[in-house]
Amino acid sequence: MLPKDPVMLLSFVNMKLRDFYGSLEKMCEDLDADKKEIEDKLAGIGYHYDEEKNQFV
Repeated sequence: MLPKDPVMLLSFVNMKLRDFYGSLEKMCEDLDADKKEIEDKLAGIGYHYDEEKNQFV
């Protein structure tokens, strides 16, 4: 279950990416999460996924 609050979601996703997953795609597949929904929600607070850094910045 992903956090609904965008700031909590940012923290959760970046921690998962840092500690467990090599890409957003792999994380979404493993957690059965909607990649576009995560990207849209975090874009709403000014963050985008940086593939090179493997985090939302």
